[in-house]
Amino acid sequence: MNSKERLFALRISLVMAVRMLGLFMLFPVMSIYAADYDNSSPFLIGMAIGIYGLTQAIFQIPFGYLSDRFGRKPMLIFGLVVFFLGSLIAANTDNILIVIVGRALQGGGAISAVLMAFLADSTSEDNRAKANAFVGFQIGVAFMLSLIIGPIITSRVGLHGLFWVIAILSIIALIIVLTLPYSKPVTYYRLSASAFKEILNGQLLRLDFSIFSLHLILASGFIVMPILIIENQIIGMIDNWKLYLPAVLLSFLGMLPLIIISEKFKKTKHVLLISILLLILSQILFLSLNLSFSVFLILLTIFFIAFNTVEALLPSILSKTANASKRGLAMGVFSTSQFLGTFFGGAIGGLIYNIYDLNSVFLFTISVAIIWWFLILTLPLKTNTSGD
Repeated sequence: MNSKERLFALRISLVMAVRMLGLFMLFPVMSIYAADYDNSSPFLIGMAIGIYGLTQAIFQIPFGYLSDRFGRKPMLIFGLVVFFLGSLIAANTDNILIVIVGRALQGGGAISAVLMAFLADSTSEDNRAKANAFVGFQIGVAFMLSLIIGPIITSRVGLHGLFWVIAILSIIALIIVLTLPYSKPVTYYRLSASAFKEILNGQLLRLDFSIFSLHLILASGFIVMPILIIENQIIGMIDNWKLYLPAVLLSFLGMLPLIIISEKFKKTKHVLLISILLLILSQILFLSLNLSFSVFLILLTIFFIAFNTVEALLPSILSKTANASKRGLAMGVFSTSQFLGTFFGGAIGGLIYNIYDLNSVFLFTISVAIIWWFLILTLPLKTNTSGD
């Protein structure tokens, strides 16, 4: 990438990372601390985790389309303001039902597709994979930091304070967005059946299902993994970073060879299949092994290697495949699928835990991952080189 592309990718990645940091910080603490809220239950806690994904899913396509029509930057500003308001609502209640409302409003600021489309607009096709990988790395760093500082903040100021921190982070993201250049509308097209037909081909649908499955497994996993840590007395909540930090750092080292194999040797499909198998393996071992600190660390590392690899590869494949004139809309469908995965992972995972037990949640995620693996097995990797 040239210096202009690097600077732009840095700013986009910072907006994404700062916003995702605020969301990820909830993952290791919500299922523990939200149990003290009024009207709390495992199902409603799962809804509080996942409802954000539902409203994200609803609004990703409208945001992506409107960014094609009116420009990326105005939609980014609007989305971050909505996210900020939702954070304030969640920060000022002791009732899990109101937290769910605030989380739903947070999800209404659906800017992920707009950010990725903005990045694709501003980088050359040859450098797009690098730019997406850079953004994926920053999101990974945000994820790592969230697992470290989320429990520390929450142990001192509770979930109320954590939501206040998330609100402040959204303001920081808004300030970064204001430094971005104005983006001219890409094109005008009607949001019609033919426009959707163009982006709902077999390859893109497989990619959409991939991001859906990945985030379903993530949301379901983080309903049960914090509880497993407490029940097995693996480590205290405030010291969770001693578990998560080495797992995420090791996972970055583990994902590098997979990314190199994918990009340098054009083995993207093979790497995706290997990564899904690693996800399946991690879920089976969580289900079947006696968990100690060292065992949990190894399993988390395997899980994060697979998660980070897939998270970095999928947007790159999508940006190469989608028609440039419909890229915002294609990213909107992709992001909708991602956040539907978060919603269903939280809601169904919480429901299964409420009715059955923790192990049943892992059986659910294993089943989804196996279906996903077979779909990727039939994935034809073709890229759009016309630039149309």
